[in-house]
Amino acid sequence: MPGYWSFTNQVRAMLWRNKKLFGGLMLSYFLIALAIGGFGQQEAYDNLSGALSETGGELFEGNLGKISEAGVLLTTAIATGLTPNVTEAQSVLGGLVVFFTWLATVWALRNVMAGRSVKVREAIYSSGSPVVSTMLVAFVLVLQLVPFALAVLVYNAAIYSEFISGGVEEMLLWIGLILLGVLSLYWITSTIFALVVVTLPGMYPMQAIRTAGDLVIGRRLRVLYRIIWVALLTIIAWLVIMIPIIMFDAWIKQILPAISWVPLIPVILLLMSSVTIVWLAAYIYMLYRKVVDDDASPA
Repeated sequence: MPGYWSFTNQVRAMLWRNKKLFGGLMLSYFLIALAIGGFGQQEAYDNLSGALSETGGELFEGNLGKISEAGVLLTTAIATGLTPNVTEAQSVLGGLVVFFTWLATVWALRNVMAGRSVKVREAIYSSGSPVVSTMLVAFVLVLQLVPFALAVLVYNAAIYSEFISGGVEEMLLWIGLILLGVLSLYWITSTIFALVVVTLPGMYPMQAIRTAGDLVIGRRLRVLYRIIWVALLTIIAWLVIMIPIIMFDAWIKQILPAISWVPLIPVILLLMSSVTIVWLAAYIYMLYRKVVDDDASPA
């Protein structure tokens, strides 16, 4: 398997060579998500920004303070989606759009890497057949994250109840939390591949999970490290791109209050989401192909 930077550059080069196709998929996700749930409310963003400025006090003074404020604002905006009044139907449709974008990207890559010419329309209309199987595999993935979620819940409860007082109790708690997190990581490493395997014709969800488990035998750590790598790389990209935009948005709207209604940040957040989904789907699929084609013996 290639190195981290080398493989990341291979994924970037693949997407760039076919920028019309994958750019079209990103734009399609953006437009469909916009039609279903909008891109977040500028008013919600303004309220969030104002509340953060009022409660931040001296904490967000100076240049580093402004960067920290923008980072906190970004994290909160992503967590809330800036859409507090989303209906259940919008949530379901939004989730389906994510699944279809994943499937379309995987379908397009499979055909492009096989030397076929693919159009955006073909990818959208021809890739949706395994959506139910993919949703079931994703459900298994969510279940496998329960130990990690439990670890976070226990940690928060211990903090608020002042159970952690240092010494042996704290050490035992951290050991238990780490073990739960490692268990989730161990499980999801192969299940993430199963999200690709399940798109193969005639593949059933549990069969895909077993096949993906066989693929990572002896390679689990190498695969896990690359999944962690792309996750960290994606987080860094969000921070590097979004924090300057958030700071620019605050600065320009202080100078020109007449444009304070322009929903720049909500629109950019939705655009970044569309790019991220296609990027992650491409990375995972190409990593899966590297593992399938890997002639090296399992470690």
